[in-house]
Amino acid sequence: MGSLDKESFEDFLESLKQAGIDIINESAVRERLAEVRRWRDAFCTIARNSDRIGIAFKCRDGRINQEGIHRAFSTYELPEQIEAQFSANLEASL
Repeated sequence: MGSLDKESFEDFLESLKQAGIDIINESAVRERLAEVRRWRDAFCTIARNSDRIGIAFKCRDGRINQEGIHRAFSTYELPEQIEAQFSANLEASL
């Protein structure tokens, strides 16, 4: 996945935003993902530990767009278990 990894994380974050997700402390997310070669693994770590590292993902309109989230995670080949945890965290924050 070479150099595409570096470019694709920005598209992935944009797809989350299009699904109605606000990224609190987005600059920290972008910085962390840009620093690593395997941004997918880094995003999984961020998704698991977001509260502890000062990052949050929130639903913009108070509703979870599960279809949009699934499309983003599927398109960028992120693990289903991380998608499920991400969605559960969103639901808990409502």
